[in-house]
Amino acid sequence: MCQLQDPDFTSNPSPVFSKVYEGLDIITNKVSAQEQRMCQHHMISFVDPLVTNYTVVDFRNKATALIEDIFARDKIPIVVGGTNYYIEALLWKVLVSTKPQEMDTEKVTDRKVELEKEDGHALHKRLSQVDPEMAAKLHPHDKRKVARSLQVFEETGISHSEFLHRQHSEEGGGPLGGPLKFPNLCILWLHADQTVLDERLDKRVDDMLAAGLLDELRDFHRRYNQKKVAENRQDYQHGIFQSIGFKEFHEYLVTEGKCTPETSNQLLKKGIESLKQVTKRYARKQNRWVKNRFLNRPGPSVPPVYGLEVSDVSKWEESVLEPALEIVQSFIQGHKPLAAPVKMPCNEMENKRSYHMCDLCDRIIIGDREWAAHIKSKSHLHQLKKRRRLDSDAVTAIENQSISPDCDKELKEKGSPEQNEKELKSSV
Repeated sequence: MCQLQDPDFTSNPSPVFSKVYEGLDIITNKVSAQEQRMCQHHMISFVDPLVTNYTVVDFRNKATALIEDIFARDKIPIVVGGTNYYIEALLWKVLVSTKPQEMDTEKVTDRKVELEKEDGHALHKRLSQVDPEMAAKLHPHDKRKVARSLQVFEETGISHSEFLHRQHSEEGGGPLGGPLKFPNLCILWLHADQTVLDERLDKRVDDMLAAGLLDELRDFHRRYNQKKVAENRQDYQHGIFQSIGFKEFHEYLVTEGKCTPETSNQLLKKGIESLKQVTKRYARKQNRWVKNRFLNRPGPSVPPVYGLEVSDVSKWEESVLEPALEIVQSFIQGHKPLAAPVKMPCNEMENKRSYHMCDLCDRIIIGDREWAAHIKSKSHLHQLKKRRRLDSDAVTAIENQSISPDCDKELKEKGSPEQNEKELKSSV
């Protein structure tokens, strides 16, 4: 698309990528130097790996400024992803900005990170005191979101739920956030048969290994993580260290040269298999996000999503490239594309943040769909069966109790044994 020379296509498109951290080029599958020379790319390898407080808000602010500059030069920005959460934050007004922070090394205190070190239930209790509405939507174990909501309140004095209400009430807003930030958006969704996709992802990991993945991981571990591990300060939850492909090789990297070759080889195989499994699981998560947050998104401010089937790469020209170019050119020229956008039935009655407490299992469940799945789950049905068995035993014990002579007169006054049994059963 960047190399398209059609005169009807306005200038050269300018991709905006989200591979922001320096290093780990292979494991994060960064666009190659050769591909970058085809047209100008942005937001690649500009954040120091030791920065752990670079957030989606920082990404949104920088990417938004770039997109506005690209538009000002009569060019077309193409956002390539990637992490769907970042794309959603870029397209819709869905984030809350708190007090500005200078991006620096890990020495800068991030309030959210500090909060995440505390007990999840204690954090949830504090949130329920300052923002009960948001607390009712979040599970106590979802520590990152609970900490984020507390951070919003602490740094702004306004509850997180109030911020979201303001976004929803804006013109073009809806249940999932505020209005679209840019007009005339078009989303191209490349999807493939799950079996084909799984095979490609496995091959992708094998190709990474052949391209020098292990040397990249060893070098990165030596320069940025070895000291942290020695001091027991390693953190695989923030910054580039949470990237898929690094933490999966933790055991192999920290024991290399300190154990037998057989053990090291076993840990390497374990890391490779774990990487393949996590990669495939993440791909499924991305597809679910597209369906749940884009295709099923309620409200008027939803750009069309055009599906492009990429299972058979031998048909790339006619199945992917040509339809994609026709769709984009139609949008530029103000015409309706020949292809129809993907449509999915939307259950607007479903509440994804509803709060349910299962006293039987002593669990908090968030979301209507999750609740429906829980009450059909094996664990819940087991607890239900157990409770019914206990209730039945209690009834039997009451029925088998011997009645003392001293109680005869009292029982006759109160009613017949059959009547009392019925009352007891009913009470139980």
